[in-house]
Amino acid sequence: MAAGFPWVGEACALAAALCWSSALVLFKRCGETVGPLPLNLFKNVVGILLLLATLPFIINTTDQPWSPNRDDVYLLILSGVLGVALADTLLLYGLNMIGVGLLTIVECAYTPSVVFIAWAYLGERVEAHHYVGGAMILAAVFLCTTHRTPTARTRWQIMIGVFLSATSVVLMAFGIVVVKPIIEQSPLIEVSLVRLVGGTAILAMILGASPQRKEHFAVFKPSANWKFYVPASILATYLALIFWVAGFMYAKAAVAAVLNQTSTIMATILATVVLKEPFTTRKLASVVLALGGVVVITYWSALSGEGG
Repeated sequence: MAAGFPWVGEACALAAALCWSSALVLFKRCGETVGPLPLNLFKNVVGILLLLATLPFIINTTDQPWSPNRDDVYLLILSGVLGVALADTLLLYGLNMIGVGLLTIVECAYTPSVVFIAWAYLGERVEAHHYVGGAMILAAVFLCTTHRTPTARTRWQIMIGVFLSATSVVLMAFGIVVVKPIIEQSPLIEVSLVRLVGGTAILAMILGASPQRKEHFAVFKPSANWKFYVPASILATYLALIFWVAGFMYAKAAVAAVLNQTSTIMATILATVVLKEPFTTRKLASVVLALGGVVVITYWSALSGEGG
């Protein structure tokens, strides 16, 4: 917990959800013109450049330079490979195969995955109000999600898409939980940069070895599509990434994960405003229920002074 700011972890987790849900609206447009692998690489490179631009301002404010041991660096790189290279790519592939509706349901596995891994790996204790707030948010996610099967897809393709998406969610959860002890004692920007560089290096090698590498790397050639690629990348791989890591840095893993899950509700609202999707009574009820869950988690955390 950041001294004097008991809500900082929860606030960062919610900010990450808002940035990610905003990016999803843009990524929906990006997916019409570029494949998952090159899009993932593009957004990661944009994130790295922005983190490098931010780094000098952060270093000048610290008393001691960051000197991680070799094992910590290796673990952060592994976290990036799992959570950035593999998880994000699988998620984009899954999205193309099963659509947003089913993907949103599969993403509900994120919170329980983090809770279970944090309990098994870190021994974190989850309080009763965290269960209540988390249950309210997860119920809201299910409530606002349609269960329609995507058209032009076979049952086998849907099963593969669900499997890829679920694997992505579990990898993302495992990748962040295993480095929580490291990020709690490390500077935010540097940690985010190491994870991102580790994952991006693997992606670059994979695309570089592909026979279609020229086509894949064409994503870096300026085009009209950058009006979607660039803002989506800034939101997803710079702002959302920083807030996401900060949420796990200052709050319990289970609490941060539950609040991250509100991105589904936020995406519903943004899709209504930006993409002109209908805002039904069912969606309204889900938003109210999710906001109630957020209040339960943040109110009791502040009242008890535990900061998450």
